[in-house]
Amino acid sequence: MGAGGRMSVPPSSRKSEAGPLKRSPYSKPPFTLSQVKKAIPPHCFQRSVIRSFSYLVYDLIVASLFYYVTNYIHQLPQSLSYVAWPIYWALQGCVLTGVWVIAHECGHHAFSDYQWLDDTVGLIFHSLLLVPYFSWKYSHRRHHSNTGSLERDEVFVPKQKSAIRWWAKYLNNNPLGRCVTLTITLTLGWPLYLAFNVSGRPYERFACHYDPYGPIYNDRERLQIYLSDAGVLAVTYGLYRLAVAKGLAWVICVYGGPLLVVNAFLVMITYLQHTHPSLPHYDSSEWDWFRGALATVDRDYGILNKVFHNITDTHVAHHLFSTMPHYHAMEATKAIKPILGEYYQFDGTPIYKAIFREAKECIYVEPDEDDQDKGVYWYKNKF
Repeated sequence: MGAGGRMSVPPSSRKSEAGPLKRSPYSKPPFTLSQVKKAIPPHCFQRSVIRSFSYLVYDLIVASLFYYVTNYIHQLPQSLSYVAWPIYWALQGCVLTGVWVIAHECGHHAFSDYQWLDDTVGLIFHSLLLVPYFSWKYSHRRHHSNTGSLERDEVFVPKQKSAIRWWAKYLNNNPLGRCVTLTITLTLGWPLYLAFNVSGRPYERFACHYDPYGPIYNDRERLQIYLSDAGVLAVTYGLYRLAVAKGLAWVICVYGGPLLVVNAFLVMITYLQHTHPSLPHYDSSEWDWFRGALATVDRDYGILNKVFHNITDTHVAHHLFSTMPHYHAMEATKAIKPILGEYYQFDGTPIYKAIFREAKECIYVEPDEDDQDKGVYWYKNKF
C-alpha cells in the first residue's frame, strides 16, 4: 500500500533511534498543508521590497567595512597578517553567506512581489559569488519538489548499501577518514556539484549546471542558463582584470578566501538540513510531496542563525512555504510547531559535533529488516 493509508509505528516504540532525536513519523500526517498554513499569521506571507532590500543593504555595508579593514591587514607585520587574514576570511565569508541566502530567496520568489526584480537581484548577487543563478534556481526548485525522494531529489541523495563503494567503509569507520571526506566535501563539494553533479540525482547522461542542453533543464529554461553562464563569466573576467591590476595574491586574499568560506557553509547547511538518522527517505512506492517536505531538520548555528537570515533554524517552514520571506520564517516556525508535533524535527547539537556525527552515522539508507514498510529508508552505518 502506498503513501495514503496506514499509520506508522509511533517513533517512541521503534527499536532503532540514533542521535538526540527520535525517528520522525513517516506515515501520512493527521493534518493537511492547508491546516498548517492557517496556523501561520497571514502577514508572514507578505513580501516587502523595502524590508527585503534593507537586509541586503545591511549585509553589503558590513561586507564593505570588512573589505576596508583589509587595507590595514596589508600594513601588519607578516607574522600578524598570517593570523589576520583567516579571521577576515571567516568573518567576511559569514556575511557573504547571508548575501547568498538573500539571492537564494530571490530564486524562490520570496524577495518581492515582482518576479523580474527577484531575478535581477538574484542574478547579480549569485553571479558575484560565482553561482549560476537560473541554473541553480531550477535545479533547487526541483529539489523542493522532490525532497526525500530516492529517485528524484536533486542534492545529497543518499545511496543505498548496494551502491556504496568498497572503500567507503574504510574512510567512514575512522576519524581520519571522516576528516578527509568532510574536508573534500566542504572545500570542493559546491563546485563539483555545479560542474559534475557530484552528490546529485543520477541522470542518464552527463549533467552540469553550466550546460544549457544538459538533462537538468527543459527547453523553456535553456536561454536563461546561457544568461547564468554569462553572469559567471562576466564576474570571472572582472576578477581576472583585478588580478592583472592588483595581483593574484590580492584577489585570493580579499575575494578567494571568503568565497571558500561561503561555499563551505552552504554545503554544510544543506548537508545538515537533510542528513540525520531521524529522517526518513522514500522510494517511489511511498513518497509524496508533503511527507518529503517534512523530512528535513532545523539546526542551531548560534549567532550565525541571524547572520544567515535564519535559513538554518527555519528550514522546515521554508520547505513547506518557500515563497515566505526569511524575516517572517521564525514567527511561522513557532506557529506551526504545535500543529506538526513529532513531524517537526529540531536538533540543537553544536554544529561541529553534528557534522562529524552525521558523517559517521549516515553512510547509506536501507529499510528496516523487520519493517513491512519497505519503501521507507533510514540512514545506517553498519557494513
